[in-house]
Amino acid sequence: MKSWQLKKYKDDAKPQRTLDLVHPDAANELNAWPLSVSLSDNALDDAANTGLYVVSSKGTAAPAALTAPAELDFSWSDGRLEIVKHFRFDASYVVHTEVTAKLDGKPVTAGLSWLGGFGDLTVKNPVPVETVNTFYSEGGKLTNLPYKKLEDGGKWGPATWQGGKDWAGIEDRYFAAAFLAPVGAPPGIVETRYWRAWHSIQVTGNDGKPETKGEPVSQVAVATSAQPMLLRLYVGPKDYDDLKHMNPPLQSLVNFGWLEIISDPLFHALKWLYGYIPNWGWAIVVLTVIINMLLFPLRISGYKTTMKMQKLAPEIKAIQDRYKKYKINDPKRGEMNAEVMAIYKREGVNPVSGCVQAFAQMPVWFGLNRALSSSIEMRHAPWFGWITDLSAPDHYRILPIVMGAAMYLASKMTPITTTDPQQQMMMKFMPISFAAMFIIFPVSSGLAVYILTSSLIGVAQQWYLNRAHPVTAPVKASKNGKK
Repeated sequence: MKSWQLKKYKDDAKPQRTLDLVHPDAANELNAWPLSVSLSDNALDDAANTGLYVVSSKGTAAPAALTAPAELDFSWSDGRLEIVKHFRFDASYVVHTEVTAKLDGKPVTAGLSWLGGFGDLTVKNPVPVETVNTFYSEGGKLTNLPYKKLEDGGKWGPATWQGGKDWAGIEDRYFAAAFLAPVGAPPGIVETRYWRAWHSIQVTGNDGKPETKGEPVSQVAVATSAQPMLLRLYVGPKDYDDLKHMNPPLQSLVNFGWLEIISDPLFHALKWLYGYIPNWGWAIVVLTVIINMLLFPLRISGYKTTMKMQKLAPEIKAIQDRYKKYKINDPKRGEMNAEVMAIYKREGVNPVSGCVQAFAQMPVWFGLNRALSSSIEMRHAPWFGWITDLSAPDHYRILPIVMGAAMYLASKMTPITTTDPQQQMMMKFMPISFAAMFIIFPVSSGLAVYILTSSLIGVAQQWYLNRAHPVTAPVKASKNGKK
């Protein structure tokens, strides 16, 4: 198979083209292509995959073009080895395959391979080879194998099949080719082999001159021991809901990781909003508003704590001044902390509660970032203006800059609980540090939209709190730290 195009998707080339999941350069150099037959002998593999096959459709010569539903048969024999491959296509991303292999008239185990590379070859960051994994599922557990964990296996790979798998295949960040047993087959009947080959690429050396280097190519073969060998092959996007409805379910290919308990509901809430707001960027904005409204009671509670702590700041400062002559590891410092905590207890202040709202946002940030970076729906999804891909960073860094400005404004509006000039300066520069971090280590535009919107809502909420609960004058403290 020299080309496998997904007509609903474009690559990252300029201008964009229909996405082709086959890597022609690597496949040509290796002379190894998707849906090659995989036997347990390199000489037989060479013979079976370099022979000239007769192509037919339902017993007659295959036409130049077919429209699904359709069937294709590929048959070849050299008088000793005989191969027949049958493919049935329908309007879905699933292809039904059947392979028969005979050596000297006796059936032999034969599988199908995806060779020569997989995925969107035009992505820049990270480079395609870093996003490609082979994978298998065994006992309900998915194992992903990047090229660094694969052994060199040459063109055709190791001769030994690893059994007991439920399904196996190859993937990149947004697309997958998964080989599955027929519907109704018992679990654990799939066998697989995986390895890496190498092909040559041209790169620019440190001296600015072109040079040739080797690049790994992840490869996978899948079979069953049944005769003929029957498999279903899913080649398409890693759409969470579509994969979940496969039999067996394949949604674990959408890598939410250990944050799935957060990422999954956020993703589906976003998907539900998209049904009413057909723009993923604005759906993120609305989701942000909802989340911040739900967290607003925590902000109110934190604000009240902040006001109490601000009133107590001079008294706390007086205590700290009395103990500042002692070193940080001096036991007297323990007495200082005890006095400070006694004041907090007397006034009914929990100093940690002022941070609860910020801490509550962090899992949302990480979970939403995982959802946005792993969801095919975000790939090439525009918002407005220069934001044309919510899964990619803002190349002009406008969102992080505006986000930093909004966070700084919110911090300026928030009462400061400390009288220490250094700590006050640190609090002022923290939003700028966040913005700088997101500029140097950019996140997806979708997450930047969430943080920016959340920061602007924070400004509005803080303005409301400042008006509804104005800050009162702090308590004056005597030299001995008493009121």
